[in-house]
Amino acid sequence: MQQTEKIDIKNLTLADLEGFIAGMGKERFRAKQIFKWLYQCDARSFDEMTNVSKEFRARLEETACISNLVPEVIEASDDGTKKYLFRLADGNAVESVLIPDEGRNTLCISSQVGCAMGCAFCLTGTFGLTRDLTPAEIVNQVCAVQRDEPVRNIVFMGMGEPLANLKAVVPAVKILTDPDGFQFSNRKVTVSTSGLVPEMAELGRATVVNLAVSFNATTDEVRQKIMPVNRAYPLKELVQACRNFPLPSRRWITVEYVMIRDLNDTLEDAKRLVRMTSLFPSKVNLIPFNEHEGCEFKAPTQESIDRFHKFLLDKHVTVITRSSRGGDISAACGQLKGKLDEQQRRESAQG
Repeated sequence: MQQTEKIDIKNLTLADLEGFIAGMGKERFRAKQIFKWLYQCDARSFDEMTNVSKEFRARLEETACISNLVPEVIEASDDGTKKYLFRLADGNAVESVLIPDEGRNTLCISSQVGCAMGCAFCLTGTFGLTRDLTPAEIVNQVCAVQRDEPVRNIVFMGMGEPLANLKAVVPAVKILTDPDGFQFSNRKVTVSTSGLVPEMAELGRATVVNLAVSFNATTDEVRQKIMPVNRAYPLKELVQACRNFPLPSRRWITVEYVMIRDLNDTLEDAKRLVRMTSLFPSKVNLIPFNEHEGCEFKAPTQESIDRFHKFLLDKHVTVITRSSRGGDISAACGQLKGKLDEQQRRESAQG
């Protein structure tokens, strides 16, 4: 008789878990107990769940499992930034980055192994897409980092395009924000996208969450050069999708803008960006390009960053220029994975 594969219980939202428990003939409130053990007590075995009967724990052990991630490598920067590399069960690897900010640690998590979007400035894009992460693999990044450091904010801005993996990202967001789960306020969770317009609407229908959109250019000509997604969803459609996105009161969309020298860092770009972002509630996050090996783009000069920032500020745009963090470690998305993959290739060649 063929053995049925066990269900990874961390792939289930609370509603899913309630259905699973009911299917075993147990009361639905047991699901909340288990959920709290998983995400508030960081239980890594059913035996730890002492307010669940021994008999029921044994039945859970027969049909379900609790997955876990342990960092294979942790790099710590002088500025407090930490980079975690996680090896998944199939041998693939993803990264998470913890960024400290006056005691409000922000954890940047991955949603895919690699990425299919092919943005010209992004190191992760050079890996291509290997596969989507599961909800469990997403939330386990948070579990693992919280054992090491407290986490206050979550941003889906690591490896991958989160909106290309909504089937896992939406359940993960629900687990993160559930009062019986991680208990993060939905104000503390941000999902980013390179501009997948239909999926932006789907995300808005499925959950309440902060949205960050990577614009990175103010003309279709330039955006298509650096972001292939613009061919499918040009700026006009992207702006309209931002206008249509359901926002709770006093919330805004974060417009991510990677500044690249002599490409999108002029005052004319700043003027166009002001016009576009005035059409929906927004704040602008200016991100000076982080140079990496094999990429022809250059970081903008401090003069052009200051000029761009000041112009937006003078036009009453809420703007933040993100300071470079973790410069002494592999903190840019994909750098640690790339470094370790190259090391493994060399060792294999020598072996």
